[in-house]
Amino acid sequence: MWRLGDVQRDLRDEVRALALGPIRPRVLEVDQSGEYPADLHDLLGRAALLDVAVPREYGGRGLDEVASCVAVEELAKISSSVALISCYVKLVNVPLLLVGTEEQRRRWLPPLAAGEIRASYALTEPGVGSDPAALETVAERHGDTWVLNGLKRFIGYAGMADLYVVFARTGDPGARGISAFLVPGDAAGISAEPLPTMGTPGWPLGAPRFEDVEVPHENLLGEEGGGFYLAMRTFDRSRPGVAAQAIGVGQGAVDLALDYALRRQTFGKPLIGHEGMQFKLAEMETEVAAARALTYQSAAAIDHDDRELTKLAAMAKLAASDAAMRVTTEAVQVLGGNGYLLEFPAERMMRDAKVLQIYEGANEIQRLVIARQMLKQAEARDPIWPESMPGAPGVATGESAPTPAEQSDSTQEKAGAAA
Repeated sequence: MWRLGDVQRDLRDEVRALALGPIRPRVLEVDQSGEYPADLHDLLGRAALLDVAVPREYGGRGLDEVASCVAVEELAKISSSVALISCYVKLVNVPLLLVGTEEQRRRWLPPLAAGEIRASYALTEPGVGSDPAALETVAERHGDTWVLNGLKRFIGYAGMADLYVVFARTGDPGARGISAFLVPGDAAGISAEPLPTMGTPGWPLGAPRFEDVEVPHENLLGEEGGGFYLAMRTFDRSRPGVAAQAIGVGQGAVDLALDYALRRQTFGKPLIGHEGMQFKLAEMETEVAAARALTYQSAAAIDHDDRELTKLAAMAKLAASDAAMRVTTEAVQVLGGNGYLLEFPAERMMRDAKVLQIYEGANEIQRLVIARQMLKQAEARDPIWPESMPGAPGVATGESAPTPAEQSDSTQEKAGAAA
């Protein structure tokens, strides 16, 4: 089990009290109304829980990324939607911290940390989800002004954002022709269509359109042509947060199922008294705990600039979101008919879990990322068992490898033939 430090444990207790206090009563209301819980956004801002890893000089707590995951997990145990408020802002904070100018950071990070504004990360497009290098939104430069045109899809805070980080094509096709821009939400030419969703109730997802939106050259985020690589570096640092969200949803489902099994009577004894139920709950708890360890390891990799961050972040997102989907489905099964009722949180947890396998890179993409990183690592080292590799003497044909003497004889024969 991952051992938390004193600061991380104190943060966990603080967030848990907040989640079980003012947040919990609002969860069912938000689920039924579908309205964005602006009051909870403001609450998290006042509590400095909108990405606790933002440095102190920019209005944050300056904690490490493991602490950030701890906070997100505690919120997600009660509400995945509220946890998403906390971890989504990282998609904007990270690129600002990675490549933003000091002026850009000073302008945007403090109000984001305080919850005074909302920001949106606009990468995905209708025909471009898992292949962002093919995006079609364009930005054309006219002197010191860039003009953006394009349609995005599956974007948080669409139509509500005070700031958009927009990725647009500024050059040739492919990854090297993409740049990132800071676009104020009140810029002329921005409109948005809402996209109702199955889960994460209250989360404002939509399709923003940018029509002749003008931004000054100083709003270019990072270098021209560096947008794609900025997006990938951002995902490396945001996916542990998605994994933490999944862990929270999963643990919340385990806790719910356990509490229910302790109190539900079947065949003259509590449901937990049946060995089959004990096995099920044990597997659920183990799966979440294993994913949590990987999630915290990936978060620590950010703090230590670990060269394996890309692989670890993808592994954590894959393992945690798959675990959340399986565990929440099992929780519904444990509750039986009650698990299917809207008045019980199990069905909401299951709905919330599904999107975690999709956004910030579908899990099929995570598997590709992991495999490619494995390939790079394998190519950079010698085989551990070189005598067992294809092409080694005797391996391809199944014949025994020649002895040193036989190799010598063979060499002499070839030399004679050549002569």
